[in-house]
Parts: sequence; structure tokens; C-alpha cells
Amino acid sequence: MPRVALATYDPRPEPSRDRDLPVLVDALRAAGADAEAVFWDDTEADWAGYDLVLIRSTWDYSWRAAEFTAWTERVGKVTRLANPAEVVRWSSDKRYLGELAAAGVPTVPTSYLAPGDAVALPDDHEYVVKPTSGAGARYAARYTAEQRDTAVRHLERMHAEGFTAMIQPYMRGIDAGGERALQFFGGRLLHASRKRAVLAPGTAFDADKVAHPGLEPWTATPAELAVAERALAAVPDAPELLYARVDLVDGDDGAPVVMELELVEPNLFLFLHPGSLPRVVEAVLRAAGAPSATPGHP
Repeated sequence: MPRVALATYDPRPEPSRDRDLPVLVDALRAAGADAEAVFWDDTEADWAGYDLVLIRSTWDYSWRAAEFTAWTERVGKVTRLANPAEVVRWSSDKRYLGELAAAGVPTVPTSYLAPGDAVALPDDHEYVVKPTSGAGARYAARYTAEQRDTAVRHLERMHAEGFTAMIQPYMRGIDAGGERALQFFGGRLLHASRKRAVLAPGTAFDADKVAHPGLEPWTATPAELAVAERALAAVPDAPELLYARVDLVDGDDGAPVVMELELVEPNLFLFLHPGSLPRVVEAVLRAAGAPSATPGHP
């Protein structure tokens, strides 16, 4: 019986927002695994006692990036961690977009401003400012050229907290076509979803935002799948990926481009795609070294 820890976070005093976690734990148990959800920062957890530690909803990691990456390295030395520590470290800093672009992957054009850099902001188009380490649109906002002073204060706040900022043009295609999320698990496309634009004009960077507005099932087009597969092939240690999400938007020419990769703790949206649960369970059991990777047949 494989032992599997699903790493999550402690949201107290708020309830957990991971709707999929209890469902996945129950499905793994029904398939013969000894599975449990464990807080990633639980100092009493015996990570070496698990056959697999599956990173799931560690959704506070971006504000504790150094602590989290150190944890992944420790866990990766004593058991199998998915995704591996090397992948987590690479994916947790969105400067990887520059590497993808250099590899020929269509991406949203991105520039970066680290603390101490001279401020350079667009003056001829709407743009987005957000941290290179972040999730759920936290510390993200969109600006027009006339809002430069507000954008500069946003940068100053991020730099004061040690964040490097990324500057991207606001992709108008998202207003019509939304943002598509292609979810991969076990090396194959699992399912796809689409959501509406997250950043409304005038919303402050530190305001609470709905991370997945208007979420709905989506059928990935051949062009979207091709771009997603090119992006994943460019990831260092790509064969070690158990799961991945590729977020796409339409460029000015209508062709899909990569907004970001989510290789750390992507929401699987199983509540939207319940038919994907058996494939996820099968892939997790296989990664944990189960003698049979077929749900219901331990």
C-alpha cells in the first residue's frame, strides 16, 4: 500500500479553498493508497515515511518563497517529490518566460524591474505590473500611460518587500477569448478550462481579486495544444513533470501565446472536470510506485 502525502497549506482562520483536496484524498484511499493531506510547513511531518509527496494547494508559497523552496529541497532528498524541487525552483520565478521566449516559445512580451532598477514603464499602451513570484493575481494591476504615478507607487511597494516586478502589455485578446488553462497530468493533456479576465480597470494592486472568474470547461484547439507542448518541452527536467498547467491568451494576431506556466501548485479544477479524477489517481499511484496503477485495484 503506497503512502501518499498531499501537501497543502494552513489557511486558518479561513476555511481551505481547495475543493478538490478531500475528493482526491478519498479517491486515492479508495484505490488502495494510504493518503492524507499534510500542511507543508508542519514541523512534525515525517516526509521520509511517504512514498510520494504530491504538492497540491500550498497556496501561500509565493509569500514564503525561500522557506518553501528550502522545504522542497529537504523533502526531495528523503522521498519522491512531485513536482521535483528543481522544477519548483525554476517555475516559482516567472523570469522563466524569458527562457521560453529564447527557446522560440510564443510568450507574452515581458520585461523585469528588480529592486534598485531604474523605472521604465510603457507610455503608449495599457500594461500589467505584477511580481515574478506570485499567484492568484496578488499584487497585480493594469495601468494606462496616464496612471504612471500609481504604477510607480505599486512598484515601490513591491520593491520595498523584496519583489522583482514584471511588466507586460495588457493582452486585449483576453477580453474576448478569455484565458485558457491546459492541464496536463502524467505527461498527457488532462483537460482544459477557460476563465474571464481577472484584472478589471481601476482595481488596486493590493485589492482582493477573484482568481478564476467565469471558469468553464474548454476544448483545447490544436494551436493551443501545440504551443502548450512546446512550452513544456522547453522546461528544464521536463521528463520529471507529473503535472503542469499552461495558461494561454490570444496575441494581437489571434494566435495563442503563453501567459505563464504553473508547475508548482496548480488548481486542478476537478470539480469542473470530475471525469478526470480516475486519470489523476492512476498517475499518482504510478508515481508512488504502486504495483497496480489502476484505481480500485491496489
